Order: sequence, then structure tokens, then C-alpha cells
Amino acid sequence: MKPSNIGGQAVMEGIMMRHKDKYSIAVRRPDNEIELKVEDYKCIFGKAKIWRKPIIRGMVSFVDSLVTGTKCLMYSAEIAGDEEDEEEAKKNASLSAEELEAKKKKEDKAFKALLYVTVAISIVISIAAFMLLPYVLASLCRKVGASEVIVTIVEAFVKLALFMGYMLLISRMKDIQRTFMYHGAEHKCINCVENGKPLTVENVLESSRFHRRCGTSFLFLVMLVSIFLHFIFVLVPSYWLRLFGRLLMVPIVSGISFEIIQWAGRTDSKFALMMSKPGMAMQKFTTKEPTADMAEVAIKAVEAVFDWRAYLKEEFGLDIPYENENPEGESQEHASEAGAAK
Repeated sequence: MKPSNIGGQAVMEGIMMRHKDKYSIAVRRPDNEIELKVEDYKCIFGKAKIWRKPIIRGMVSFVDSLVTGTKCLMYSAEIAGDEEDEEEAKKNASLSAEELEAKKKKEDKAFKALLYVTVAISIVISIAAFMLLPYVLASLCRKVGASEVIVTIVEAFVKLALFMGYMLLISRMKDIQRTFMYHGAEHKCINCVENGKPLTVENVLESSRFHRRCGTSFLFLVMLVSIFLHFIFVLVPSYWLRLFGRLLMVPIVSGISFEIIQWAGRTDSKFALMMSKPGMAMQKFTTKEPTADMAEVAIKAVEAVFDWRAYLKEEFGLDIPYENENPEGESQEHASEAGAAK
């Protein structure tokens, strides 16, 4: 498998795909058509070189991906939902161009505010639930005379139990099932290309729904890295310093985890495959087998930002004609003109 450096995530009734400085969102509308949106990717932290340094780039990527992902989720929910109601349409029809523009600016401002509030709340809840709560619960062991080493070991088991329980719970929610099917379609698309196969619905459906660079694997790796690093606080005398120290370690944990998962995605070594197995096993909860129409959406999202034919030619030596070319490499438009001339 050869990495393509394309990544994405499932959204409501669709998929977001990102490659280099572009990302696309393909969403299946209620009328069964595919809505496609392509935008320039801009890091919220800017383009300073310091943000691309090892470890630091992992911290930046985590927050930036959360912002971009939440933005795409909110957009997809709007597209996948009901069409604009008649009352709203009448109101917009009665407005002048200036009033419509002012209304749009106001809505965009409200959207951005909601976006950042949502991301902030998500980060706070995640840290509280999976980084601080396990230690607080494990600390109850002191009442039976447990040492700090034992508390830290118990914390590890509590943390993994909470994470796996959360994954199992959401995987059983009916409203999430279709999103996990799109998640599977996203992985299958990337695996299809990275294994040297043309991007067709048939090839996508035959590909694996598990991928080493998945966000689920990243989150599971964050859990494991935090377990090892939190043993640093065994010798810290104060309970509150140990608790606050875990909070300060969150960016470092995410940075280290990012470097590990990026490395694992670039190599086929036995050690990398072994390291990837636990995270890929967790993907059984967060990915489901997609349908053919979901694969179509995934393909649309990929093709909007990534020239997979050029990639297959460069990496695998496969020359796949573009859709506007006939098998001999002559464009259909040129062929039709030649036929008309005859």
C-alpha cells in the first residue's frame, strides 16, 4: 500500500475529503442528487513554520481538524435536511439584494460563533471525560490504601473502559449507523486508490473499510500514549498538581500520537502493522459496510480534490483514461468532431 496523503471524514449523508490545500464535501440531498462543495483549506493557526514542527504539528492538526470537521458536519446537516420551507422562501423573495447580502453576513457570523462554541465545548467535554474523570475515579482506590502506582494502573483500565464503552454505545445508535456507513465508504475509497485500483464503485465496495490513518485509531492511540505518559506523575506529591499536570499533557499526548499514526501510515513494517492493530480493531465499531450509492458520494468527494488517475500512473504504472477520453487516448470531443467531418 502506498500513501496518497488524502484523508477525510464522514458527515451527515456524505463525506468530506481533503488533499493538500483543498477539501471537498459531497452530500446526498433529499432529492437523491449529490451536492458537491470544494473549498480552499486554510489552517486556523496560519502558515508560520513553527506549526509544521514535529509534535507541534500534531497539536495544530488535532484542533484544526476538529474545527474543519465540525464546520463540514454543520454544512452537511443543512444540505441533507429539508429544503427551504415556503415561508422562508417568501421572506427571501421580498428582500432586496442589499438586504439579502446583509442577512447572509449575519447568518455567516452566527454560524462561525456557533462553530467555535461547539468545538470549544467538544474539547472540554472530551478532556474532562477521557483524561480527568478516569483519574478522579481511580483516586477512590486510595480509600483502601492503594499507592499512586496502583491508582495510575487503575486509571488506565478506567480510561480504556470509558472509551470503548462510548464507542460501543454510539455504534448502536440508529441515527449514527448511516454516518458510520459513510465512514466505511471513505476508508474504502482511500484503500482502493492506495492499493492501485481504479476508483470505481465495484472496486471501492471490494476494498477494506479499515485504514491505519483513521481518526478512531488516532483517538485510541491518544488513550494509550496518555496511559504511559501519566506514569510521570507518580512521583508528584500533590493530588491537584497531578490532576492539572494531566491537563497540561493533553497537547503533548496529541502531538506524539499524531507522529506515531503518520509514521504507521507511511510504512508496511511488521512493527507498524502490529502498532496499528488495536486502533483498526476499534474501527469495527465506527465503520460499517456502505451501499453503492454511498460509494458514489465518496468517489465524488475524492475526485473533486485528488487526481487518482495521475496517482495510479505515477505509483503503480497504470494508465487509466480520463472520462473525456476514448481508449486510444483521444478526447471524445475531438473524436466526435472527426466523425462529423467524415
